[in-house]
Amino acid sequence: MIEAIIFDLDGTLVQTEPLKALSHAQAAVEFSSRPLSEAQVLAASRDLYGISEPATAKALLQRFSLEGAVRARLGEFGVDDLWEAFVALQRRVYARMIADVEAIRRAQLPYSIAVLDEVRQDGFRVALATMSYRDQTQAVLDALGLTGVFEVIVTEDDVELGKPDPEIYWLVAHLLGVPAAQCLVIEDTLAGVQSALAAGMWCIAVPTYLTREQVHTARVLDERWIVDDPADLMAVVQYRLAPRETDETGDHQSG
Repeated sequence: MIEAIIFDLDGTLVQTEPLKALSHAQAAVEFSSRPLSEAQVLAASRDLYGISEPATAKALLQRFSLEGAVRARLGEFGVDDLWEAFVALQRRVYARMIADVEAIRRAQLPYSIAVLDEVRQDGFRVALATMSYRDQTQAVLDALGLTGVFEVIVTEDDVELGKPDPEIYWLVAHLLGVPAAQCLVIEDTLAGVQSALAAGMWCIAVPTYLTREQVHTARVLDERWIVDDPADLMAVVQYRLAPRETDETGDHQSG
């Protein structure tokens, strides 16, 4: 029986994934020593949604041959590693974006917020597991009026390995004191779904236009648990939470 519902943040409760992607693109463009457009970076980084910032930075450094340009500016950021410099600039850009409180409020995803409200009223424990850093997470939660809502919040700062590694979800379960098999995760990205499943948790995916194709084509989650129309999310969650004498498959991957 499910005891806890764990939500992802970016792309699940609020549509900040485009802002994150744009901040990565702007950082890459600023570092590039050759002509490079934001559109080029965005088009070449569709497979990076939902993973950790270090992993994203390392991928973009390699894909756009930014190593030399970033190395020349390491002193500016007071770091030793190239990926740290990239992340430092990206975080600076993203901080400016999410400082617009009204824009964040407009970007909230109402059907997911409604599920959060409903499961809390029904007595389920709720937690947050996000690959955003803690300061970014707090800024977004403040803007959405969700400060203090989650019993446990685990961010990029708290783990060594980001999604799709299961570390973040294992940590949430440990802090809640709830077995992984009694947790249901709401995610939007393939990396997030893989992380939840690897942790031994149930998962429902509510992908956005940015992540839908990847989530479907990976075939790691039964189609029943992929919600393309967010208006259907509440019904799917309620069905997953409904008590059953035995589970239909006993398989967390197929649900």
